[in-house]
Amino acid sequence: MQVILKPELIEKELISSLSFKNTEKIMQHPDLQKQIQNATLLGNAYHSKVSIIFMDDQGLKRVDTTIWASGAKYICLKGGVWIPINRLVEIQI
Repeated sequence: MQVILKPELIEKELISSLSFKNTEKIMQHPDLQKQIQNATLLGNAYHSKVSIIFMDDQGLKRVDTTIWASGAKYICLKGGVWIPINRLVEIQI
């Protein structure tokens, strides 16, 4: 039996206070890179929000916000908030 965890919904402003020190490999959506590209395009062209599901050191979280940019290791959200890509689980458009 597989346990499905429900992510805790948080505000974007709280992300900078979260810890991402845990380097344990997490299960990521197989099309995560494509999801990041699509969400970044939506954020820049249409200012559209997406649901970002990610793991911090305390557990599964979800934030509904706009992705402005993405790099090799991080995504940048509206307001200059960064989340490491290796901690992303899925982006729902």
